This record gives sequence, C-alpha cells and structure tokens, in this order.
Amino acid sequence: MAEFERNPQQKTLMGPGPSTVDPRILRAMSEPTIGHLDPDFLQIMNESMELLRYIFNTENQLTMAMSGTGSSGMETTFVNILEPGDKVIVCVKGVFGQRMVDVAERCGAEVIEVNAPWGEPIDPEDVRKAFKETTGVKMLAVVHAETSTGVLQPLKELSQIAKEHDALLLADTVTSLGGVPVDLDDNGVDLAYSGTQKCLSCPPGLAPVSFNEKAVEVLEKRKTKVQSWYLDLTMIRNYWGKERFYHHTAPINMVYALHEALRIIKEEGREARFERHRKNSAALKAGLKAMGMQMLVKEEFQLPPLTTVVIPEGADDVTVRKRLMQEYNLEIGGGLGDLKGKVWRVGLMGYACTKSNVMFFLSALGNILTSMGVKVDKAAALDAAAEKLAE
Repeated sequence: MAEFERNPQQKTLMGPGPSTVDPRILRAMSEPTIGHLDPDFLQIMNESMELLRYIFNTENQLTMAMSGTGSSGMETTFVNILEPGDKVIVCVKGVFGQRMVDVAERCGAEVIEVNAPWGEPIDPEDVRKAFKETTGVKMLAVVHAETSTGVLQPLKELSQIAKEHDALLLADTVTSLGGVPVDLDDNGVDLAYSGTQKCLSCPPGLAPVSFNEKAVEVLEKRKTKVQSWYLDLTMIRNYWGKERFYHHTAPINMVYALHEALRIIKEEGREARFERHRKNSAALKAGLKAMGMQMLVKEEFQLPPLTTVVIPEGADDVTVRKRLMQEYNLEIGGGLGDLKGKVWRVGLMGYACTKSNVMFFLSALGNILTSMGVKVDKAAALDAAAEKLAE
C-alpha cells in the first residue's frame, strides 16, 4: 500500500472558518522556534497583548491568548468564573449558545436559558424577564456573532440589564473579532473570548480572551479551585504577566502567527478593516438577491463576515458544495442543527474578504445552479455586486 503523500492545494476558504490565511502569517509561522521564556519571545507576547487590546478596543490588562482553539476560550471564561451552584443566564439562538449551556452545566452551574428562533437575535425583554424570575445570577452569556446563523447580536442593552442585576456579561466574539467592532469597554462587556481562525485570518490554535477588573475580582474571590488546570487563569496570567512563571509550554510558532495577524490589522486600521467587511458583504448580498435568493437574517442583524443564504428550490445542498470544491477549489459551509440542509453559510473573513472573492463565488455558484436547472440570473448578480462595490 502506497504511503499517503501530504500535498494540500491552496483553496479559497469562504465558509464559516477557518478562513484563508494571509501568506505573511504562514511565513511568520515558519520562523525558528525559540524558548517560551526567551527574552525575544517575551517581547512578542507583550506586543501581542497590546495589539489584542487594540482589536478588542479595551484597556483590560488581562488580555491574552489561550493555547487551544476558540472553544478553549469558551471553556476558559466559564471555568474561571463559575463555581458549583452558581447561576448563569445563557442566551441560545444557535449552535454556539447551546455549547455555552453544555460548558456551564459541566461547571456545576444552574443554567437559565433564554431562547430565540435560529436566525433571530435575542430579545432583551426576554433577558429582563429571566433576571426578574431568578435572583443571584452571576453571569449573563451571549454569542455576539452566532456562526451557525449569521446573526450579529447588539450588546449594549444586554450589558445594561446585566449591570442592573450586578451580573457579569460574557460575549463570544469568535466570528466578530477583526471583522466588526467588538468594543468591549464601550459595550460594557466584562469578559470575552475569540478564536484566531476567522476574521484574524490565522490558523486555528489560539483563543484570545479578555477580562476586565470586575471579572478579575470575581476570579480572585473564588472559593474553589478552577476545575481545569490547563485553563486556570490564576496561574496562566502569571506567565503572560510580569512574573513570567512557567505554566505550560506556549505554542511558540502559533504566537508568531497571531502576532503577525494583529500587526496586519493594525497596519490596515480597525475602521478601514470593518468598512472592507461591510462593503464586500453588501456586494455579496446584492448579488445573491439579484439571483433571486433570500437571506436568512433580517438586514439590521446580519453579520458582515458571514452571510446565511436560504438554499433555493431545486438546489441540492451537498451537491452544490461538493461541486464548488471539486470544480473551483472553493469552500462554503452548510447549515448546522435546525438549519441543516436549509442554508449555505458564506464567509468573507479577514484576508478572504475581497472584491475578487465576491465575484468569483457569485460566478461559480451561478454556473453550478444553472447547470442543475435552477433559474438564476448570473449576469444580474454580477452587475448588482459590481454596482455595490463601485459605490
């Protein structure tokens, strides 16, 4: 039996993540591995923390990257704050809200769910009602950008509600960080986590987290040990902080990658980056609508880096996605959970958020749908997208 030869081709990643990695970041990853306590590496860590504060738009000192993918960021925020018996309100409007419930329950917390239909945001009035019906809630948790639905959740009103009841607000920013404003301080978010593989255009492997002073105070007043040794911020912050106490060996080359990704963001500028995502997303949606297709999410709650489009009648979900990959080396995502087989998830994230990718995807999708007998107007789609891009 012949050995498998690893030779991955470059593909256009326009799904829900990972996104296409900037070549500068790949080059950074290939730089020599040095010790995790080497002075040169410690300087890279310091700059990475400062740049993370820039993209989170926060003054939080406890802002750093956890070893592991975005889900390790989720676990980090829950296991460091929650203790057995604590009450937490979790907003569920998709797969990742459901995952929050699972993680919180594993901490021994009492979970109160506030639900919204998939494709819609959480209604703040439902959150108010949950707080009124439950006393002593320690934390309110919500997904800022729900990757399974493409909903962008407004945060300020939820923050105000949490503060009225002296509860922390936790935000999942995995698919929003680097693509839309997160603005932790302005939005009143007490702690947040993200991942590197979405709008930061970095390979998966690190999870940026940020805790404000109130969240740190809760951490320091714990009555029990953090249930996860690996994710215990009472120890890990002493490695990322001035003390530099050893905890575990950091993924050196992944930190190089994150550092370079954040440098790229700073060079482009926050606002310019957000505007690029907004403009290219608007062009994509204009093209899809000109084809006669519908978006799942109402316009005011649509997430620019990730568009969920309803699969048109006569198109087979899996067949279309397979053909996009086989014929065009182009990846998009299918629906998850309640939306499986009903929507496509099209990502325009970070390095992959370009005018050319918008036109490439619309052209490829139009060709495939036409060949399947689905009535679409590819020319109208391209014209509509081009018009939006020219505005």
